[in-house]
Amino acid sequence: MSKTLKIYIGLLILLFVGIIAIEFSTPAPINWQKTYNETQKTPYGTFVFYEELTNLFPESKVQDIKVTPYEYFDDYYNWEDSTYLTTGTYIIIDEYPDLDNISAQELLDFASHGNDIFISSNYFPDRLLDSLGFDTKNEFTFKGKAEFTFTNPVFESDSISVEKGLNNIYFSKIDTLNTTVLGHQKFDDVTYTNFIEVPWGSGYFYLHVQPVVFTNYHLLKKDNRKYASSVLSYLNDDTIYFDSRNKFRKELGSSPMRFVLSRAALRWAWYIALLTTILFIIFNAKRRQRIVNVKEPLKNTTVDFTKTIGNLYYETKDHDNLIEKKITYFLEFIRRVYYLDTQILDDKFVKNLSLKSGKDKEDIKKLINQIVYLKAKSNCNEANLLQLNKAIEDFYTT
Repeated sequence: MSKTLKIYIGLLILLFVGIIAIEFSTPAPINWQKTYNETQKTPYGTFVFYEELTNLFPESKVQDIKVTPYEYFDDYYNWEDSTYLTTGTYIIIDEYPDLDNISAQELLDFASHGNDIFISSNYFPDRLLDSLGFDTKNEFTFKGKAEFTFTNPVFESDSISVEKGLNNIYFSKIDTLNTTVLGHQKFDDVTYTNFIEVPWGSGYFYLHVQPVVFTNYHLLKKDNRKYASSVLSYLNDDTIYFDSRNKFRKELGSSPMRFVLSRAALRWAWYIALLTTILFIIFNAKRRQRIVNVKEPLKNTTVDFTKTIGNLYYETKDHDNLIEKKITYFLEFIRRVYYLDTQILDDKFVKNLSLKSGKDKEDIKKLINQIVYLKAKSNCNEANLLQLNKAIEDFYTT
């Protein structure tokens, strides 16, 4: 290994060590993404809310749902007597929940059997909008903070003010005959409904449009936890079915390579590239391949030999012999390439050859007739040889 190469390798190692040292010494930036993930302690995760569920519902068991509500609750449905084998309260906290219309219908069925459904979200599936008779609207432009209050005077002291991460979304339409308004939000001196109760069968739907108040950032700020506690006080103290945000993916971590390492194909591509680079450095440092001399391939003398023999026959004017050999070679070509019997050169043979070769039937018929004629003729002349040669070459090339 040369001295220059050793220096380059040493500099490369120092560079990697420096990058690793800088990476580990740099504090991780705060992740302000709204994940609503119960395992994350980031500002907009729901770790605190999830951990406090056992304190808010001391008599209840908290059961995580790792699949869709339809997949989970359908397994507990008894088709024989049309009842559910379990009871409790379903809870989901997310701006954009993974609720399709099939799962929404399952929640409607579950609630109709005397269970509670709590959804805090900015958007709801169409099945719920139509069945429960409500709609929402989002005023995208607003300034300042929002005040969240309850209609029940018992919770008057649990009102809070929120300044960060809000969306001015509210219930723009409700079924006033069946819906009970439980809470309001005040943006820019305008009051809107943000928390409602809708009876469905023997159970209830509790719908809330500001999931951000249940995140770590807001629950740990001032006395905001009292608002969340009052919201959940409407729910029964029964089994809590918490819809987890960790259905289909694992946490990616804070590594700069987290996205690459989270995908199997990219991860293996990265490992292979890294391995091949290391092997290249090792073997390139060990030795270099000498320049390989280019050797000319042996010349094919078969064509020259054939031309020589052909000229010999042509100069001796042995046209019968040449015609016989060209016909023999041509028929052998037909047998080898198209697998046809060449003993009888009749119309059936012409038809089969045309079909297999894809060439014009009339041209093939002329060629075969010429071959039959020349095989029967003696004392062929040069014109016969040239005419046959042209016809055969046309067959090969067209």
